[in-house]
Order: sequence, then structure tokens, then C-alpha cells
Amino acid sequence: MEESHPEKLLLFGYLFYTTIGWIFLLLPAAQKVPIPSLDNFFTAISAISTTGLTTVDTGTSYTFFGQLVILILIQMGGIGYATFASFVVLSTTKQLSKLRTKVSVHSFSLPSGFVIHEFINHVILYTLICETIGAISLSFFFYSHNVKDAIWEAIFHSISAFCTAGFSLFSTSFEIYRDDFWVNLILSVLSILGAMGFIVWIDLYKRIIGQKSQTTFTTRIIVSVTFWFLLIGTFLFFQSTTFQENLPLYEKIMIAFFQTMTASTTVGFNTMNIGTLSYAAITLLLFLMAFGASPSGTGGGLKSTTFSALLGLVKSTLRGKNEVTFWNHAIPQRRLLLATSSLAYYMFVMATSIYILTLVEDKPFLPLFFEASSALSTIGLSMGITSQLTDVGKIMIILLMLMGRVGILTFGVAISISNKAKIKPHEENDLVF
Repeated sequence: MEESHPEKLLLFGYLFYTTIGWIFLLLPAAQKVPIPSLDNFFTAISAISTTGLTTVDTGTSYTFFGQLVILILIQMGGIGYATFASFVVLSTTKQLSKLRTKVSVHSFSLPSGFVIHEFINHVILYTLICETIGAISLSFFFYSHNVKDAIWEAIFHSISAFCTAGFSLFSTSFEIYRDDFWVNLILSVLSILGAMGFIVWIDLYKRIIGQKSQTTFTTRIIVSVTFWFLLIGTFLFFQSTTFQENLPLYEKIMIAFFQTMTASTTVGFNTMNIGTLSYAAITLLLFLMAFGASPSGTGGGLKSTTFSALLGLVKSTLRGKNEVTFWNHAIPQRRLLLATSSLAYYMFVMATSIYILTLVEDKPFLPLFFEASSALSTIGLSMGITSQLTDVGKIMIILLMLMGRVGILTFGVAISISNKAKIKPHEENDLVF
């Protein structure tokens, strides 16, 4: 077992826990109404992949027990099932096996200077603090809105937001709260804290308490790209969207920011109907969905660091330079290979999935393209066709969600590499993917 590749173990691990969750969701105690087996599996994989796409309404279709199962899957998927297992092992034995260490390091893609044992403990503590504060804050505002079971709703949506899962117990997500500043703010902060990645916040914490003289290059990249994506994205979304005429300006800006945030963090909540957006707004969301989240966080997609590496590659090529740099930092060839390979594989998978979906689904091209992109980037936003997909279409989306959670390149390695193959260990460099 020690010679097993971490890519395979990550993939099989997620499939194993998905299957357990699926079995629990099949129980009559988990369902308010009869739910087909495939739809239950769809929900389980969507939860553990922290995507949020659903073929049935979570709040009205599942009992409290079913919702609890979904929430546990979301939590495991958000910070990684390997993190849970490693934390339990560390709590009892104070050390990790060589294989478990390899899986954990591979799962987080840590840069140099991070110790996996210490990192895992910090991740658990950081997650608990953020989700607890988020749940307490949301409960006050849900009570003020007379929401039934306000405490449970607050706990569920706090974890769903931090893990960027996008699951909501409200039938229209958060459209009814589009004008509530505090609910929008709490959800946005939770989503950004989760999506920016554990590396960033632990790195910043160590910098504040004086354990480090400066933050890593990865942290600076993530913070900068996230800021500009949110700022420019909000402006472009506002300009490209037709809002209801009677909405005040501040509410339009809040909607524009929230939808930009929900796409770039891959949380998947919405405060307006995605199916009514203009082609320009949809195009913007597709870009943010692909590159908005960050490594070692709860979001999916190609990651902001991949975007920065590709941007550096293009700039260096246009200027005729042999060395690829970004912010005066040289990007190693191996990192460039990972970035370009991820993009190429992403495009190949998208093209293949769209081809299959257009063959089996009687739906317009754009909603199918958006659905596939949302699944592969583990977003959960939809133009309203998820529940109308055929069984083949649902299976295709399930596969895309699994690939998105494991990591598109990791998934490719896991299904293609033999156990006897030897892979060169990844370089612990300042820039991770």
C-alpha cells in the first residue's frame, strides 16, 4: 500500500465516502418524498465535490437527517476527507504514516516552509472558527426574517458558504435576500475566506505574530488576483446586466458584487436568476468560474495561480524572453508545465463533455456549456436545466463534478498511471497550483 500513488488514493477516497453518503441518502429516513437512486447519487457527489448542482430541491426533498448527511459530505469535501482522517490520526498517535503524509501534501500542494502536521491542525481550527462565527452571525439575521429553524439554517448555510458548496435550503438560493446587506456580507466573507485557501490565512497569521518575516509569493499572488477579480468583475457585471428598473443603485451594485464573488470563489449561491443574464454577463461568469478560486482552499476550477502562471508565460512570449517571470519572480518550468497541462486537459474535457451533452440533451448550447463548466469548476450555478437532464446527462455532470473536486490533472493521472510507475516528487516552490 505504501507504493500506491496519492492521486489514486485521493480519487478512490472521494468515491468511497460518496458511496457511503449515497447509501444514507437512499434510506427512507433521509427523504421527505421518494427520490430516484441516481438523483441521490448526484446529490452525494455534488455535496462532497462542494459543487451545489442539484436535481431535486434540498430543503423540500430531504429530511433533517438527509440534510445532515449532505452537510457532513460538504464539510468533508470542503477541507478534504484526508484532512479529517489525518487530524484524527494526529490527535491519537501524534504522527502520520509516510503514505498519509504523501496524500495530504499532494492534496494541499503546499509550498516550502509549511509543515503538514502543523498545517492540518491549523486548517481544522481555522475552519471551526470561521464556520462558528458565520453560523452565529447568520442566526441573528435569519431570526429577524422569521426563518423557520433559524439555527439549523444558519449552521447549514455557514458551512455551505465556507466550503464554497452552494447548497441552500431555500428553493431560490438567496434571491429573497438580495437587498439584505448583512446576509450578503456574511456569506461573501465566509466564501472568500474559504476560497482564498488555507495557505493564505495561515501564512498571514504567521506573518502577523512574527514567525515569518514576509508572506510567500503564493499568498501575494492569491490576494492580488482575488482582489482584482472581485473589483473588475463587479464593474463589468454591473455594466453588462439589465436589472429591474425599480431597484435602487446600491442594490444593483450589491447584486453585481455577490454574483461576481459567487463565481470567482466557486460558492455557487445566487441573488438573481442566472437564466436571465445577458451573454456578456454569462461569459464573465464563465471566466471567473474557471480561474477565481485558489489552491489549498475549498474552491474548484483552474485556480488563480494557474492564471498568473499563464499570464506570465504569455507576457514573456510576447516580449521575446526565454525566462518566464511574474512580478519579477521566475516561474520554474515544472510549474509552467502543470499550468499549461491543466488548461489543455480542462479544454479537452470540456469539449468532450459538451459534445456528449449536446448529443443526449434537447437543450440550447449555452445552458449546456454553462452547466458543464459549472460542474467541472465545482461552482453550482445553473441556467435552470439541472433537474431536466437525462440520466446520461446527469452521469456526465457527476463525472465532471468528481474531476473538479479531485483536480482535473490529478484525476487524469489517477486513471492513467500504473502503481508500478515512478513519479518525480513535486517541487516545493513558492508558487503552487
